[in-house]
Amino acid sequence: MKIAVYGATGMIGSRVVAEALARGHEVTGITRTGGELPEGVRAVQGSAGDAESAKRIAADADVVVSAIGPSRTGGDRREFLADLRTLAETLGSARLLVVGGAGSLLVNGHRLVDDPEFPEIYKAEALIAAEALEYFRSLGDTADWTFFSPAPVIQPGERTGSYQTGTDSPAGDQISAEDFAVAMLDEIEKPAFQRRRFTAAN
Repeated sequence: MKIAVYGATGMIGSRVVAEALARGHEVTGITRTGGELPEGVRAVQGSAGDAESAKRIAADADVVVSAIGPSRTGGDRREFLADLRTLAETLGSARLLVVGGAGSLLVNGHRLVDDPEFPEIYKAEALIAAEALEYFRSLGDTADWTFFSPAPVIQPGERTGSYQTGTDSPAGDQISAEDFAVAMLDEIEKPAFQRRRFTAAN
């Protein structure tokens, strides 16, 4: 399968790339800065917001993975939404899997991001990611998308290959970035959540 990964050198993107390679897929890694990628990955320097480039990449892929996120360095966080719209609009016949945030997951009917104890440092980012989820839900059948929210805590760790999934509520408190990538590739290879959001936890 041909898999294109935006944000291929980030914490999650790099692990998605590694998992896809390990499973024998043909991987294209797209980065803004042209960062170093593993041997066997076709490297492309570009942006998800570049419609012409996104269209070319999608035309040569079975699956496009967005592992980008809102700016954490003072940039315009809404650029993230524009980038996702560009990917959705240039998708063609490819499938789009989006790494989304955990803030929009529901506990007792309320979003995590709306909890008074939600960390303020992540709140603006979580609200933008929640807006992205609503954008995808508004698309109907015009694009083949899946929005993948991690557990509330995701960080580098061990690849166990074991995880549990949920839909709109957390499946657990945490997941390693490695097992998040396992769950991502499992969903790519055997789709179970097309045009839906899902989540996973260890």
